[in-house]
Amino acid sequence: MGGVLDAVTLRNLEIFESRGEKSKNTLFGLLDETVTGMGSRLLRQWISRPSLKRAEIQTLLAAVTELSDPILREKLRYLLKQVSDLERLIGRLNLGTATPRDIVALGRSLGQAPQVNQVLADAQSLLLQVLAENVFELPEIRDLIERSIVDEPPMTTADGGVIRDGYNAELDDLRSVSTSAKQIIARFEDDERTRTGITNLKIRFNNVFGYYIEVSKGNVSRVPDDYERRQTLANAERYTTPQLKEWEQKVLGAEERIGQLEAELFQQIRDRVCGETRKLQSTARALATLDSLCALSETATKRNFVCPVLHDGDEIEVVNGRHPVVEASIGNSFIPNDIRMNNSTDRLLVITGANMGGKSTFLRQVAIIQILAQMGSFVPATSARLPIVDRVWTRVGASDDLASGRSTFMVEMTETAAILHNATPRSLVLLDEIGRGTSTFDGLSIAWAVAEHLHNSSEHAAKTMFATHYHEMTELAENLPGAKNYQITATEKDGDVVFLHKLQPGKASKSYGIAVAKLAGLPANVIERAKSVLEKLEQYELAVFADERKTGLAKAAGGRLASQFSLFAVTNETAINELRDVDIANLSAAESKVLLEKIKAKIV
Repeated sequence: MGGVLDAVTLRNLEIFESRGEKSKNTLFGLLDETVTGMGSRLLRQWISRPSLKRAEIQTLLAAVTELSDPILREKLRYLLKQVSDLERLIGRLNLGTATPRDIVALGRSLGQAPQVNQVLADAQSLLLQVLAENVFELPEIRDLIERSIVDEPPMTTADGGVIRDGYNAELDDLRSVSTSAKQIIARFEDDERTRTGITNLKIRFNNVFGYYIEVSKGNVSRVPDDYERRQTLANAERYTTPQLKEWEQKVLGAEERIGQLEAELFQQIRDRVCGETRKLQSTARALATLDSLCALSETATKRNFVCPVLHDGDEIEVVNGRHPVVEASIGNSFIPNDIRMNNSTDRLLVITGANMGGKSTFLRQVAIIQILAQMGSFVPATSARLPIVDRVWTRVGASDDLASGRSTFMVEMTETAAILHNATPRSLVLLDEIGRGTSTFDGLSIAWAVAEHLHNSSEHAAKTMFATHYHEMTELAENLPGAKNYQITATEKDGDVVFLHKLQPGKASKSYGIAVAKLAGLPANVIERAKSVLEKLEQYELAVFADERKTGLAKAAGGRLASQFSLFAVTNETAINELRDVDIANLSAAESKVLLEKIKAKIV
């Protein structure tokens, strides 16, 4: 797929973003059963860049198949839930911004590695074996983190209390001095209350004056001579003593050195962990891959997906294929469909049918099944035999690009042009309602030429699904050797349309647009008028293919039709009505000539 799905296809297939109100109704939302942030990001990469290598895809499918064992999968998912986002932790580690909590989270995550490897010890698939080899247990790093940093550290070393007791002898001594000095100062407060008889005497601390003795104004007369005044307040006096200064120096000196030493020790620990970056990155990647594989297997089990068979040919053969997102939304009422395509007899499928009949859903589900298979996922079908396609191209829906001054039709033609220039015989192309943004004849002409190009061009003849309301296109499919007509079935019952959502060979007889308009609530008089206008228009239905004798169509060499076709324009109805009203018996030669020139000018 060129390794990458373009932005248009990602949007049209609603891979990551939904056009509806329920933004979670996306393919990625359905698949993302991951339990780690890094696993979710990797799964997003896989779906954006499906593989082009069959051996690589089959390796992924083998791992997903093995993980379909619910006991094995649940053991791994339980362990992975304990793993933090290692990729981001490693990023902060190398930037030098990792906090004590980051280091502890990294250590706890690494603590799952031995158990993960134990669960994978008997793995049969090659990929799971390789992943086990790349999950490094790093016992020295785990031991270092466990010995050095407390279980619940503060955000930064500036807050203190990061390094565990017993890790560094100097730090332990300083903490002992700081703690004992604080205890001595507390005892000193009791002693001074007893000595002075000042029961409300308090020893306090602030960053400006350090430790000080505070005495209320009413007790100043009882202050001993060895007290040195430091500050006078409105209601109190603050003092110090030689003994208090001595203990203050010990406490503040120890706490300052504790802060410095904790920062130094933490930096050493961080540098030591950072030295194992390569093994940490390998472990993170392996665990993310394991998480993504488990998610794909979890989805396959929940959604009843099957393992696709990939081959080197060009045939797409899907039995009972389903659109996984639509099915998840509406449940068991979803109607599955088969699809068979190849690059010879069935490379252009012209699909007609009712509005709301399910053409767009069917087109999208074929593309999604192909993408899922090439990203290594099981697919929503009873069975699927698929080739490797180089790109999935889509042109569906209507959208203005008002900011760039591009109309709906201009956007449509720009996207179509990209497909016609870049599609190859190995591509899968989905075209939904090409040409509807302009006049009927212009639109049909463009749709016709686009379909013909994708059928005939040796360079760009891709497998193409072409959904259209131009029923004239079915004549094209009947006369091209690699084209087939299919219809999404619907029927009318008591004047109302009933959608059957089933794909069958053949062409639809009508689009049921007026019936859908009625369902949408258009006024009855509008519906009746539309029916009468439709009846008139159908009397002059445009015929693209006519009898060979009338159009001069001839089969070209190799069974292909010649490239020139006659498009008969519809006669202007006003001119016809004018002819009906002419009184031929009383018309002179001169008047006849004038009338004929007038009518000729009106004919389209």
